[in-house]
Amino acid sequence: MIDYAKIELQAGKGGDGAVAFRREKYEPTGGPAGGDGGDGASIYIKATNSLSTLEEYRYKTKYKATNGEDGMGKKRFGKKGEDLYLYVPVGTIVRESTSGKIIKDLKKNGEEFLIAKGGKGGKGNVHYKSSTRQAPRFAQKGKEGQKIIISLELKILADVGLVGLPNVGKSTLISVISKAKPKIANYHFTTLDPNLGVVKIDKERSFIVADIPGLIEGANEGLGLGHDFLKHVQRCKILVHLVDISGFEGRDPIEDFELINNELKLFDENLYNKYQIVALNKSDLDFNGNYKKFEEKYSDKYKIFKISAATTNGIKDLIDEVSRVLYNFEDEQYDLDEKVDEAYLEEFYDKSIASDELNFEIEDGIYVCNGYRIDKLLEKVNLDDYDSRMYFEKNLREMGVFEKFVEMGIQEGDSVAIGDIVFDYYE
Repeated sequence: MIDYAKIELQAGKGGDGAVAFRREKYEPTGGPAGGDGGDGASIYIKATNSLSTLEEYRYKTKYKATNGEDGMGKKRFGKKGEDLYLYVPVGTIVRESTSGKIIKDLKKNGEEFLIAKGGKGGKGNVHYKSSTRQAPRFAQKGKEGQKIIISLELKILADVGLVGLPNVGKSTLISVISKAKPKIANYHFTTLDPNLGVVKIDKERSFIVADIPGLIEGANEGLGLGHDFLKHVQRCKILVHLVDISGFEGRDPIEDFELINNELKLFDENLYNKYQIVALNKSDLDFNGNYKKFEEKYSDKYKIFKISAATTNGIKDLIDEVSRVLYNFEDEQYDLDEKVDEAYLEEFYDKSIASDELNFEIEDGIYVCNGYRIDKLLEKVNLDDYDSRMYFEKNLREMGVFEKFVEMGIQEGDSVAIGDIVFDYYE
C-alpha cells in the first residue's frame, strides 16, 4: 500500500494586463482599452472515500496549475485559470515539507482546502488613464502563483485497531466479524496491507475495524513492517490485542502479549495508553491451561475475552464489549496525537503572495508601485472622500513610497500609479 508521497505544487501565474487602444474619432490614440489579465489557477486538496492509497502520487511528483490568460483589447478580460484539484484518501494528513508541521488533517469525505493560491491577474492600461496621460502605454504584469512542497501521509481511519504478532488470527477474525475478505494462510506476514472491515451491530450502529499487519520485535525501530503500519493504529480509538493462547508454535502467550505492548510503547506512548481489550484467540486449542495463567496475571488491568475466530465461540461477547466502549468515544473523530497548525496556511503560505516587499518600476514614464500592502491599503480607502485620501497619502509616506520615487528621479507633474490608481505627483 502506498501511504506516503512528497509532491511539489505550483499555482498558476496571473495573466498580464493588456496595452490596447480604441480606434474611435475624437479619442487621443483611440483611448486606452486594454483589459485585465485573468487570475492564475489555485490548487486544492480534497479527501474522498473512493481512494484507499496515495498510489497516484508515487510517480508524478510535480503539479502545476494553469496560468491566467492575458488581457485583450476592447477591455476584454483574460480567462481565469481552471483550478486544480488533487484527490487523496480520507485519513490523509498534509505536512509542509521543510518544517514538518501538519497543515491539514482530512478526516471527512468531501473535505477540501486551498493549498496554493493562484497569482492575481495584472491590470490593463485602461486603469492608468489620467487627466494628463490620456493614452498610457503601461499595463500591470500578472503575479506569480504560490509554490510549495508538501508531504502526504495516509493514516487509516478506524474505530478499532487489531494488533498482535503475525499469524495470531487477525485476518480470520476480521473476516468473521465483517464482510472483509482478507488473504488468509498459515504463515507469517500474510497481510502486507491493512484490511478494513465494517462491523454492523444493528441498523443504527456499526464500527470500523482495521486489521494491522503482524508486528515483530523491533517494529518500533522499523524492523519488519514496523513503522509502515504502527502509524495506522495511532488513529484508532481503541485497540483489540489478539493473542494466540494455544501456544502451538512453542511460544509463550504472556511473552508475546508483553512484546507487542512494549513495541507500542516504544513507538508512541499515547498509542500504548489507548484503551485495550484483550482477545485470547484459538482458545479451542488451549490444552496447556494458558488462558488461566493469562487471566491470573492481567485480569485486574484488562478486559479479557476467550474466543475462537475459527469456530466463532466468544465472538459475540467481544463485539458487544467493543460496541459498549466505543459508545463513550462518539464525540472523538479519529484525532491525531500531533497538533494541526490551523494558522499555518494564513501565516506562512500567504507570505509568498502577501509579502511586505513593495515593487517599484518606471513604465512609459509612469512611476509604478505595487505589492500586497498596497492592495490591502486600497481596499480600505475611498478616494472620493477627503479624509480617506489623507489617510491614503499618510500611509504611502510611512511606507516610504514617495521617498523611493524621489530616489528614482520623479519630478513634479510626473504620473504615479499606485496599484490601479493613477495621479500626478506634487510635493
